[in-house]
Amino acid sequence: MSAKFDQIKAREEQLLCKSYSRYPLAIVKGEMSRLYDIDGKEYIDLLAGIAVAALGHCNPEICATLAEQSHKLWHVSNLFYQEEQLELAERLLSTTHHQKVFFCNSGAEANEAAIKLARRYCSKVQKEDKYEIITLEGCFHGRTLGTLAATGRETLSDGFHPLPLGFKQVESQNLEALEAAITKNTAAVLVEVVQGEGGVIPLAKDYLKGLENICRKHKILFICDEVQAGFCRTGTFWAFQQHDLKPDIITTAKALANGLAMGCMMATNEVAQGFEPGSHATTFGGGALVSKVASKTVEIMLRDNLAERSCKVGANLKNRLLDLQKKYPHKIKEVRGLGLMLGIELKSDCPKVWEKLLQRGFICSLSHNVTLRLLPALNIEEKDLMAFVEALEAIFKEN
Repeated sequence: MSAKFDQIKAREEQLLCKSYSRYPLAIVKGEMSRLYDIDGKEYIDLLAGIAVAALGHCNPEICATLAEQSHKLWHVSNLFYQEEQLELAERLLSTTHHQKVFFCNSGAEANEAAIKLARRYCSKVQKEDKYEIITLEGCFHGRTLGTLAATGRETLSDGFHPLPLGFKQVESQNLEALEAAITKNTAAVLVEVVQGEGGVIPLAKDYLKGLENICRKHKILFICDEVQAGFCRTGTFWAFQQHDLKPDIITTAKALANGLAMGCMMATNEVAQGFEPGSHATTFGGGALVSKVASKTVEIMLRDNLAERSCKVGANLKNRLLDLQKKYPHKIKEVRGLGLMLGIELKSDCPKVWEKLLQRGFICSLSHNVTLRLLPALNIEEKDLMAFVEALEAIFKEN
């Protein structure tokens, strides 16, 4: 590490709460799928801010939209009508079967809104005492107390008990366990079509269709968490569309405003009846500035057919990685994922491989110390992805 890096690291240790395990990088600049550290070293970014900068860092079109809107209107609160919100809502709703939107600031807030809406719909519209939310083992839905309870991982909730009641986890990919967990108090099932933080684990189509059918059979709500898998990442605009599902509610965030903090929940007209003025709110959610940027982000994704590109480019990358697995079966345990949301589970030494990739100028995520997680910008050049495969093979050859 350089003296410049050591200085910035020391400043952070003095100033910030120690809630993050940082990568050994201090990033000072980004250009599309390139990042530059404090010493000027260039990196190919295969993480995109954890699926956030889906159109690339400092995308010129996004920057121009941001600059223009910054001279018009930033924030006035949700006490006022704002055309920027409506423009964004129309664009988002054009991509799905839902009819209503609630804007917020993050994925965790979107999931909190979905949980509250599900419970309030059951209570106020259905007139039933249904409040319990069922989730799947291996899921991740956020770090607020409510979404920690929904996630159910002791490693994340350690020290934060007691967590809110009314949540239950069942074994993933097990329909019998799911149906057995349903009671008269069950309000909804909340799932990720692809479990991102769990290590990029796509749920099987038959399982998801069966899950949806169980929800309909028992007249409980079906909620999809699209926070990480949404916005063209898996090869369709929304991951649930891979399997012809019709969730009552979906949640999303991350790529929505390409780096500005924004999330949203979308629901059908029927379920949206659960909210009325005063029942749920946020100060910053859907402000004019972030809404305008998000609207431009969605416009570009649709205009440039990035779902289709993600499907094609992701399939090419996955095939190259599967070829690498055949060549190095003692190194790669599994390659999995959809579109440009891929996980490479190694049989051993994953942290060392990740570190060597970093040294070679490739940034990806390390999931549970066993999986290399790839979430690059949707418009990344294929040559950068192939360069990553070549670097990974070179590392395998060294050992």
